[in-house]
Amino acid sequence: MRVRRRMSANNIIQKIGDLLCENLPHFTPYIRFCSCQLNAAALIQNKSDNCPKFKEVTKQCTMDPRTKGMPLSSFLLKPMQRITKYPLLIQKVHEYTSEEHPDHSYLKEALNLAQELCNQVNEGVRERENSDRLEWIQNHVLCEGLAEQITFNSLTNSLGQRKLLHAGILYKVKSNKELLAFLFNDFLLLTQPLKELGRITNVFTSEKAMNCHYKMYKQPIFLNKVAVKSTDSENNQDDTFFLCYSNTERIHFRSTSITERQLWVKKIELAAKNYCEIEKKNLNRQKTIRAQAIQGVGRLLIVVVEGINLKACSNGQSNPYCEVSMGSQEHKTKVIPNTLNPRWNESMQFVVKNLHEDVLCISVFDRDLFSPNEFLGRTEIKLSDIYKETRETHEPVVRSLTLYEVETG
Repeated sequence: MRVRRRMSANNIIQKIGDLLCENLPHFTPYIRFCSCQLNAAALIQNKSDNCPKFKEVTKQCTMDPRTKGMPLSSFLLKPMQRITKYPLLIQKVHEYTSEEHPDHSYLKEALNLAQELCNQVNEGVRERENSDRLEWIQNHVLCEGLAEQITFNSLTNSLGQRKLLHAGILYKVKSNKELLAFLFNDFLLLTQPLKELGRITNVFTSEKAMNCHYKMYKQPIFLNKVAVKSTDSENNQDDTFFLCYSNTERIHFRSTSITERQLWVKKIELAAKNYCEIEKKNLNRQKTIRAQAIQGVGRLLIVVVEGINLKACSNGQSNPYCEVSMGSQEHKTKVIPNTLNPRWNESMQFVVKNLHEDVLCISVFDRDLFSPNEFLGRTEIKLSDIYKETRETHEPVVRSLTLYEVETG
């Protein structure tokens, strides 16, 4: 919104729907925040009852004019209250926006996104057991050697909130190595206990397993690239199965029983199927949007050449890609790994619906594996400005654009 106001004449904003469509998907960190709300409230109450220094500090904060006299606990509720209001507010704006206005269709899409976000937050609050187990995994599993840190109780990259679907002991058939496997909705994590566990039936009811610590045995295996195959034993009465991934890799597992083997196979197959279906759905959604956008007053061809001095992530590098959108139309460049100065050189085409109102939004993100992609800045160009320049020259319009909302880029 600040970028739109800065780049609008007289600071008057004519459209907000396209901005909501672009930014609502990045509100998803609040899903984890709200799911931890009850635990956080209980912690504040405990500290207030048992720690006089904590109680005094919170009292002083309440007296600060910036807090408007509200207690610390009320700030835990604010995000939840705001998120539940967004669908109502957007719906009202949509109702009072005429169908002829260029923002009408964007507001309709923004309303759907706001309702989906609200549903995800409510689901996250309900799934407290899942949240508690993910927090336990965070504190007991050491994941060394990953380029990107995993926050287990958070959003996946594209499947919504991370969910723990199954956990249990598996043995490698060849070496008889004992592993504790965690199946999430986006990947399978194989860990090695730092002390022998034995044949436990439920990780989260076993005191021995809950008090043990674990280290990552192998890089996480993403479920959109896996297949499960049972062994060729007679009538399939065997407690082993093969996990195939990355086209050429496979692991031969033995489970603790035939029933447990059947459960592992079923849950991995269902999770892999769901992952692939959601990927396909997201791809089809963009294809549908492009097909619906055929009617217009013209077409815009752009080439995204490069990024310069982009914001670095925690490891000093980034895996950047550029996302260019005009309303619901969207194109993305390929990801360039481990650089702050990517060269994309990718062309894109957009249908122009309104030459005076359409705005080209350009955002850059760091491609992540285990969480939503990190924001590296955005800017925008009004189509009317591009049109004016093209009338003055027959050459392509070349722009070098500063990215806003970040320190560099």
